[in-house]
Amino acid sequence: MLRTTLAGLRLHKGRLVTTALAVALGVMFVSGTLVFSDTLRESFASQVMGSAQKMDAVVLPEDALTGTVPRERLAEVRDLPEIDRASGVTMGDAPLLDKKGRAVGSAPTLGVSVGGLSRYSAVEGGLPDGPGEAALATVSADATGYEVGDTATVLGPDGEKREFTVTGLIDFGTAAEVSYRGAVAFAPQTAAEMTGADGFAEIDAVAAEGVPPQRAVDAVDAVAGSGTQVLTGRELGERLAEQAGAEADVMATGLLLFALVSVLVAAIVIHNTFAILVAQRQREMALLRCVGAVRRQVFTSVVAEALVVGLVASAVGVLAGIGLGAAGFKLGGDALNAGSSGTAVVAQPGAVLIGLAVGTATTLFSALLPARRAMSVPPLTALRTSAVATGLGRRVAVLRAAAGAALLLASAGMVYLARGIDDPNDALYMVAGAGMVAFVGVVVVSPLLVRMAVGTVSPLMRTLGVASALAADNARRNPRRAATATIALTVGATLITGYSVVNASMMTTMNGMLDERFPMDYRIMGQFTEEDPNIPRDVARDLRDAPETAEVVAERSASDGPGPDATRYTTLAGAPLERAAAGGEKPAAGDLADVRPGSVAVPSDYAAGRGVGDTVKVETEEGERSFEIAAVVDSANMWRVLMTPEDFDAAFPDTGDEAIRVTGAEGVGTKELRDAVYAAVEDHPTLQVDSLAQKRKQYEDMLDTAFLAIVAMLGLAVVIAVFGIANTLALSVLERTRESALLRAMGLMRAQLRLMLVWEAVLMCLIGALVGIGLGVFFGWAASAAVFEDLVFTVPVAQIAAFIGAAVAAGLLASVSPSRRAAGTSITAAMADQ
Repeated sequence: MLRTTLAGLRLHKGRLVTTALAVALGVMFVSGTLVFSDTLRESFASQVMGSAQKMDAVVLPEDALTGTVPRERLAEVRDLPEIDRASGVTMGDAPLLDKKGRAVGSAPTLGVSVGGLSRYSAVEGGLPDGPGEAALATVSADATGYEVGDTATVLGPDGEKREFTVTGLIDFGTAAEVSYRGAVAFAPQTAAEMTGADGFAEIDAVAAEGVPPQRAVDAVDAVAGSGTQVLTGRELGERLAEQAGAEADVMATGLLLFALVSVLVAAIVIHNTFAILVAQRQREMALLRCVGAVRRQVFTSVVAEALVVGLVASAVGVLAGIGLGAAGFKLGGDALNAGSSGTAVVAQPGAVLIGLAVGTATTLFSALLPARRAMSVPPLTALRTSAVATGLGRRVAVLRAAAGAALLLASAGMVYLARGIDDPNDALYMVAGAGMVAFVGVVVVSPLLVRMAVGTVSPLMRTLGVASALAADNARRNPRRAATATIALTVGATLITGYSVVNASMMTTMNGMLDERFPMDYRIMGQFTEEDPNIPRDVARDLRDAPETAEVVAERSASDGPGPDATRYTTLAGAPLERAAAGGEKPAAGDLADVRPGSVAVPSDYAAGRGVGDTVKVETEEGERSFEIAAVVDSANMWRVLMTPEDFDAAFPDTGDEAIRVTGAEGVGTKELRDAVYAAVEDHPTLQVDSLAQKRKQYEDMLDTAFLAIVAMLGLAVVIAVFGIANTLALSVLERTRESALLRAMGLMRAQLRLMLVWEAVLMCLIGALVGIGLGVFFGWAASAAVFEDLVFTVPVAQIAAFIGAAVAAGLLASVSPSRRAAGTSITAAMADQ
């Protein structure tokens, strides 16, 4: 039987090429993801381990966010006989200005001391050595366009501008804070002057000759004092590598989810291929049974074919996956701060074995049902016909309809229950489960859907000519095969459409929220710092004096004490409170227009059962004062106690503006208003100016980038599905060789035969795409509604139309090879072979 199986594979190898390609593509994605993540993890680890292992002992504050190591500890560490050299690392705010003189980023650039004993080195140029020199993090250089030799401007702790010559660029690797804020590196003394930091962020030490690292750590720990922790360089490196590895693991998990979608689609293609092959080879298998083969041997022969195809295709997929992972790291490593240029590709045995196992197991599992069918056909029955099972019996159709309806109703019920779940994550899981149940239901009823869809368009197709009419008859004659071929495309169409709906709904919802809650042209804010950002009040005053502005609203905030439990108070000067503060919400009680001197509006959680007319006490600089509650607002946006400007200034007289909203005067051009706004902040380079259009574009760009990335990864599943349709069509052509020859003999032209197969492929692609689009729209809405309370449901008509066009193009592409083969077959040869 083994020789027979291998001979059958050699004889029919052309029929399995597309199946093997589907397996190889799925395995390529899985193996590529594993290689990419392993290489990324190794790159991160080598970066942090390499920098950390330069040190034998490292002193860190226990509180990494706010703590520091006292400066006097450095001298004590240097005096230890176990220590050869030691250096403190200064870190603090050092706002870098871009070439236009504006501060870079929404948070101040990080100032860092380097030089002498340092964990970092320059990847281009050199480290700073004097008071007028600085090096930039590569992310800061990319954001500003500064190069080695340029002059960069940095603000000191007093806001004074100082110019530095850029001596080099430093790759800080996986440092999260540097990735977000950027960094400017100075010589140690200059860093202390520019940041104004009181203590060190860390102290690095190298042990004296012959002293083991652990002994150096013990000695340093004895003088480090409370509130600190002392690690060896290796321990610090392992900690940083673990953190970096966690980032790589999260990315790998996300990519593997998309890879599994491709594997699922490949499994559907494999199952369909073997089901058709088994049906077409009934005579061959019956003959084997007649000459002595038992059921088990027939089953084993089909499984052996699947095993050989799975192993060969998986091996090809693993090799392609290694190349894909290497290319992905080469292209994306630098964007992830992974230093791709100096890292070798990591292809661990686990990635190879997992790829082989996934491809082979998927192929075997997908071929089991067709193999069982192969051994269950009685020899004499199979010898009487070579026809493949076609239409659905009435009883089978009724059972399918009942089971499918039950599953679809269960899915709808799960979506309904998800709408009542408060936790968005749990609701999203429920929607995902409902989607899986719905997909099973669609698989069950898919032959009925195909027959119904073809029956609906059949009258139209009959008017388009003989070829289209024959194509409709062929699809309706064997709806089970057509349904199995199209269901693979349905998976990709559902996921792509669903995410398109989520993306479009998020964008529309976000735009509506921006228009509603930020009814202004520009918003001015300070950079985020540990202290509350204060905008000098003369900025709002200058803007109000500018003829280009119609309304300037200044927001001021203050707390009645330190800590998270302190009450936050706010006011809005420059417009009536009911218009400036409402943000689209209506108060749960009272009216914001009633907030006058001596009264306040409070959020519902702060009211704690008190209502309009009750009083609240406010701790001011002059002592405790009582205010009457004029309104209670039940909104997450109203989380502060709202006061009139007069009361706020009396309670907190030295508070500057926290944010300024600017609305342009009627008839003023965009450029004139922009120039007026930037003129008002010219002397305050750290102030951030955002326009509503810019903010909207930022969100849109972010969503568009995510959408394109996800569609690109799901696109592989669609490609595999198209291969499946092409394979189904090619096997159908082989099966119908005699039928095609008879049609040709009766006068059907070659072009008409090709057109018939084109119509079949397009019909299958359209049915799969339209079913997927329907599911995607529904579950896209369900997923969006589970996350957003005030969802503005949006169907991206243009994107869906583009996907339908792509489905038609995919059908045309899938039909090219089968139609050419069918049209090129000799009529007499085909009649003789049958």
